[in-house]
Amino acid sequence: MEPKHEKSFVDFDKTYETNLIGLRGIIYFAVGLTLLIGITFGLMFFLLNVLSDQARETKDSKSPMMLDGKDRLPPEPRLQAAPGFGVESEKGRLNMELKAPQSEYWELQRQWEKLWADGQKDAKTGTVVTLGIEEAKQKMLENVKVRGGEETQKALDQDRQFVSYSSAGRLASDKRR
Repeated sequence: MEPKHEKSFVDFDKTYETNLIGLRGIIYFAVGLTLLIGITFGLMFFLLNVLSDQARETKDSKSPMMLDGKDRLPPEPRLQAAPGFGVESEKGRLNMELKAPQSEYWELQRQWEKLWADGQKDAKTGTVVTLGIEEAKQKMLENVKVRGGEETQKALDQDRQFVSYSSAGRLASDKRR
């Protein structure tokens, strides 16, 4: 049997595409956008009031630019160890305003070298707070026990053993030089 072909019916009176505008969607969008803008303006007004109150409260405290003397110095540690171009020493304050820029460093280096060599003592009690380097080395060497003979050889052999990939986790019989 032959298939029957149906004729398609075309209505030539309605050959244009109908254009439907969803007016309801446009109205919902406009109302939502208006509400969103209103809420945003309300929140910004609230934030402005909060920040204005904070500004009034902090107006009583001094600005860092209004501070003077030691209050104006940055917290420790400072890049310049001696503010005002001077150094505190055992002789008192050394004024270095008209000297070379390195003079502060040279003076501090001289003080540190003296501290490393002689150590430091408490000014009030006279007790030793820190030892000089050479004195500390001598004291350290006095306290060190000297091993010898079989015990030293055993420790050396144990330190030379190593674990390698080929040993599968066991100590290798090979020893390093």
